[in-house]
Amino acid sequence: MIRLLAALCAGATLLTGCGFSGMYEIPLPGGADLGDRPYRVTAQFGNVLDLVPQAAVKVNDVAVGRVERIELAQDNVTAVVHLVVNGDVHLPANAGAELRQSSLLGEKYIQLHEPVGATPVGRLSDGAVIPIQATNRNPEIEEVLGALSLLLNGGIGQLQTIVKEVNLALSGNEPELRAFLSNVDTVVADLDSQKGNIVKAIDSLNRLSGTLVEQTANITAALDRLAPGLEVINAQRDSLVAMLNALDRLSEVAVDTVSRSKADLVRDLELLLPTLRKLAESGANLPNSLQFLVTYPFTDYFLNPLKGDFVNVDVKFDLDLSVLLENMENASTPLIPLPTPGAGVPGSAPLIPELPLPTLPLPSQAPAASDPLSALLGSLLGGGS
Repeated sequence: MIRLLAALCAGATLLTGCGFSGMYEIPLPGGADLGDRPYRVTAQFGNVLDLVPQAAVKVNDVAVGRVERIELAQDNVTAVVHLVVNGDVHLPANAGAELRQSSLLGEKYIQLHEPVGATPVGRLSDGAVIPIQATNRNPEIEEVLGALSLLLNGGIGQLQTIVKEVNLALSGNEPELRAFLSNVDTVVADLDSQKGNIVKAIDSLNRLSGTLVEQTANITAALDRLAPGLEVINAQRDSLVAMLNALDRLSEVAVDTVSRSKADLVRDLELLLPTLRKLAESGANLPNSLQFLVTYPFTDYFLNPLKGDFVNVDVKFDLDLSVLLENMENASTPLIPLPTPGAGVPGSAPLIPELPLPTLPLPSQAPAASDPLSALLGSLLGGGS
């Protein structure tokens, strides 16, 4: 008996001298294999509930480490959990941690996982810290039962009130509700029939969004340069308003003028219709004739034999003086009108005195009819036979 007490005292003294702080220092049997080169990670939690040291650390429900110790941060609010993980386990640097429970009444453990809603970055290494924003915990069974109790105590009564109010709202409105459901069915059927067009519209919107994203720099530059233009427009605001008011008055005057002259304008157009119809019937004759009239006598056809920058023209003028004299003799009025006596002021002498017209001597013998030019010259020179 004395030997047993001595052995117990010696064992207690040995454990105390080695720094033994409790049963949490003793590894649990069947724990995770940490390997040759484990690394340590610190996770921050808002509440760790009844998590204890030596609890398991898992990845995809596979034990890969254990909890070394749990401390309280300097803010006296955050719990700091020190984890040791097998060195062969690779996790991203922005990994998350959750406090879970193995069963309904089972032990607590830490579950490490990849980031949710974010792209994995880097690799989790020794000395890494998982911030409190990346940690969470599952609800406790007490919390679930408390929420269920709240639902059963107060929620059932509220649900009854809701059902009662719905019955009151629907009572007597069955035709309207039936019509509403029919309209909803029609709308859903129309949407289903337009499913292909809706998908195309969404795809087009997606392409447009992609184009806008590619043109983000240009859009930004345009918006930046739009500000000075808006400032100029704002500075010219009074002038623009005055111009718009003037345009409004001008439009009123124009409308009033057109309204008053509508009948005359219609009549003018009706009168112009026959002329336009004849012009349309003339076709290409009118422009051709105008072209010939403007360029006479050198028309477009005149330039056909022209091969260089000059042209030789041989012109022959045929003048028959006998025909000219015959036309002068047959004319009903003289070529030069002579002044009439007394055509001036009454009682005054005429401006040009009246003189007898000279008479040309007639030839004694007319020349041959075949030579009218000799006959004319002989008459003018007073020659005779």
